[in-house]
Amino acid sequence: MNERVSLTIHQSGAAEIVIDRPERHNAMTIDMYESLLTLIADCANDSDVRCVMFRGAGGKSFVSGTDIAYFKDFRNGRDGVAYEAFVERVIDTVERIAVPTIAVIDGWAVGGGLALATACDFRLCSNGSRFGAPIAKTLSNTLSSRNIARLYAALGVPQVKRMLLLAEYLTAQEALACGYVYHVCSQDTLQDDAHTLAQRLMALSPVTQKAVKESLRRMVVEQRLDDEDLIEEVYGSAQFKDAVVAFTSGSSTQ
Repeated sequence: MNERVSLTIHQSGAAEIVIDRPERHNAMTIDMYESLLTLIADCANDSDVRCVMFRGAGGKSFVSGTDIAYFKDFRNGRDGVAYEAFVERVIDTVERIAVPTIAVIDGWAVGGGLALATACDFRLCSNGSRFGAPIAKTLSNTLSSRNIARLYAALGVPQVKRMLLLAEYLTAQEALACGYVYHVCSQDTLQDDAHTLAQRLMALSPVTQKAVKESLRRMVVEQRLDDEDLIEEVYGSAQFKDAVVAFTSGSSTQ
C-alpha cells in the first residue's frame, strides 16, 4: 500500500480517501493509482460505508493528474493506448462505486484530477479552485473518448472545448454557474460542508442512489438504455417493500 494514499472511515459512515503528495501537487504515480483501487475495494466491502469522499492534501491541489516523469519511458503510441486503458480502469472504478461520491476540491483539479473529480457524483470546492486539462499547452497528449464523454455530460461541449482546445481553466464560480460544482465555499468551511453533504446523502435511499448512478453511467459512457436488471433489483429490495408499508401506513415522511 502506498502511504501517499490513505483511507479513513468515519463513524458517520462516510469514508474519506486522501491523496497526500502536496510537494508534487498531488500528482499520481502508478503505485498511488493501484493503492487508490485497493482502498475503493475496501470501501465496497464495508457495509457501513454509505458515502465516499476524495480529497487532496496540502490546500493547493486536489489531484494534478499523473506524474509527468512516468511518460519519459514511452516508446510509441501503443504505450499511450495502454496508459489510457489503465487510467480508464481507475476512473471507471470510481464511477462504479455504488454509494454516493464527493470530490472535495481545494485548489487545482487538473488532467487526471479533473477526470477523477468528474467521475464523482458531486464536487465541492474552495473559492480559489481551478479546473482544466491544459494538455494542448503542456504534453500534447489527449484524453480518452470516455473521459471526454464524461466531461461533455458534466460541462457541455463549449466548456470542454475551452479546456481542451484553448487550454483554459474554469474558475470555481464558472464551474458553479454551469452546474459542474455543487457548492463553493471558503477553505475554512470546505471539510465541514463536505461532511454536511455526505450526511444528507447518507440519509436517503441507497437502493435508489445505486440504481440512478448506474443508469447514468451506462447512458453517458456506454450509450446504453437497458435497465431491466436495475429495475428488478430496486423493486425486489427489502428497502422498497418496507418503504411502501411505511408510506401506506402513514408513518413515512415526505
